[in-house]
Amino acid sequence: MKQIILSKVEARTIILHAAGLSRRAFFGMGREAVYKLINHLGFVQIDTQYVVERAHHHQIFSRIPDYQPEWLDELQADQRIFEYLTFATGFIPMHDYRFSLPMKAGFLAKRGALPSPEANLMNKVLERVSRDGPLGSTDFENDRVEASKGWWDWRPSKVALERLYSDGRLMTTRGRNLKKVYDLPMNIVPTEIDTTMPTAEEYARHVIRRALKALGIAYLKEIAYYAKFVKNSVKTEMAKMVESGEVCLVKVAGLESSQLYMLPSYKSKRIGLPADAFILSPFDVLNVFRHRLRDFFDFDYQVECFVPQAKRKYGYFSLPVLVGDTFVARMDSKADRKDKVLTIHNLHFEPVKLTAGMMAKVARAIKDFAKFNGCETIVLEKTNNKSLTPLIKKN
Repeated sequence: MKQIILSKVEARTIILHAAGLSRRAFFGMGREAVYKLINHLGFVQIDTQYVVERAHHHQIFSRIPDYQPEWLDELQADQRIFEYLTFATGFIPMHDYRFSLPMKAGFLAKRGALPSPEANLMNKVLERVSRDGPLGSTDFENDRVEASKGWWDWRPSKVALERLYSDGRLMTTRGRNLKKVYDLPMNIVPTEIDTTMPTAEEYARHVIRRALKALGIAYLKEIAYYAKFVKNSVKTEMAKMVESGEVCLVKVAGLESSQLYMLPSYKSKRIGLPADAFILSPFDVLNVFRHRLRDFFDFDYQVECFVPQAKRKYGYFSLPVLVGDTFVARMDSKADRKDKVLTIHNLHFEPVKLTAGMMAKVARAIKDFAKFNGCETIVLEKTNNKSLTPLIKKN
């Protein structure tokens, strides 16, 4: 099968276009742009980390400059998106609902028979939600017998709620406080939505199309990662889709790697990169796979909140800073929303050539990011490029 040969620059351009980061306001402005973004990416990851604004809001703001967090709540209320898992928890377009069913069935099958007390509690919890309507975990009595041992040491009723959520008998919505509210699918999924179980072939092909639409160019292991919780036939269906021309084989010049894949729609698309600046979430679709950043962008990145403090190089929650197709810096920052101060603990620039125009765009992006986080003042504690300081202070 003939391969498409791309340069690294061409590959980066396609990847950024697929991620919605080839230019500012890629999806437009306003609430409808939020839906367009989620519909294009197929999945926007939720994360509870609150050092700066949470990852799902951050990802959307990166692409929609006038983004308001309440728009996400409204899209849930309008039944246009729902929350469930791919490789993590996130928001998914409602019309993809049926493709969440294989994972739900898989969780139920893997769990198997439960001890009677646990099964009975699940039935009681489900019955109460059915009777009383949407409920949070705090609406159930505190049934903890022993003191909590940590973050994931849930009360029995919380375990029951999460099991019912994972197997599909309950669904969730979230507000600004990120607290889950559990409800029956019939109250969340519109009646016109297809709720039939897809075949294994349909599911695998959906995963392939969705992953490649969001990633642009990808390895098979990244595509299969979108179906990591389901026994799947992604590899088999990929071979068929390549044979039929639904997926293209790609080779990137100068990159010795496993086979790469791409949708044909990206093959002839004309893409411009106006060198806009973006401060990205560590959980952005562009940053989820660390090896992709190394292979295509020559950027070795790791979010260091998962690294022991003594081994951190750049800071607890450093954010990648992208200008055009180049990662130019990492910004470790924290938003003090009470005092409205964005403190940049460390702004570390990469060893790349930076023009005055690029520095001005980075400064503008930092100011916009501070405003998005509800901050009016920026404090820069440490940087390896002092020329940025006056640009940040300048109105």
